[in-house]
Order: sequence, then structure tokens, then C-alpha cells
Amino acid sequence: MPRNVQGEPYTRLTAEEAHAMVKKGGVHVVDVRRPDEYEAGHVKGAVWVPVDEIIPRFDELPTDGKLLFICAMGARSGLAAEYAAAMGADTARLFSVDEGTQAWIDKGYPSSKGRAK
Repeated sequence: MPRNVQGEPYTRLTAEEAHAMVKKGGVHVVDVRRPDEYEAGHVKGAVWVPVDEIIPRFDELPTDGKLLFICAMGARSGLAAEYAAAMGADTARLFSVDEGTQAWIDKGYPSSKGRAK
């Protein structure tokens, strides 16, 4: 069940919850890991914006739908969601996948390697 933690401007999700949201549509997955991590395997169709570039590249993030930030274990994705909130994104649009990319891949959900989306 999606979780809100007091003081966090986003909702935490499991990989299963994130996958269900992606299947419904109206969601953009944003991978915030390093280039080598992204190329090793990522959510199919993910937008790639490293966490340190969320603020300077904020205008490149989709303005419609929900934003699901994902990293390796949930720490950087939470930080990215906080950065997006600080830049004025509606907090109802912001989600962090706690379990990270490897859990997504391990569950057999759609993924890609290299620079391909």
C-alpha cells in the first residue's frame, strides 16, 4: 500500500505498486542513478535524469501525469522527489520506488539496457 511519511513531499511505493501504476498509464518513470547504473539495466521507457541534475534540469521533467522516481534502493529517488517538490512540482504527482530498480528487474517487469529507453 502506498505510504506517506510525515515530512516527506512524496509517496513511497513498492516495485509492485509502481508497476501497477505504470500499467494504468499517466505515469513517467524517472531514473535518477549514475550513467553506469542506468546502462546496466533500467525500467523500460524511463526518463534518465541523475539526481544531481534534477534541479538544473527540472524543466525537462514531464509536466503531465505522475512522476515515479527510481534509483537503486530508494534513497536517491526520495531525494529527487524532494528536489522536484522544492522546484514547485505538485506533491500529489511525486512518488519514490523504495525497492529500487533491481527489484523491478528481478520481478520480471519491462526493462532495457544501455542507453535505449
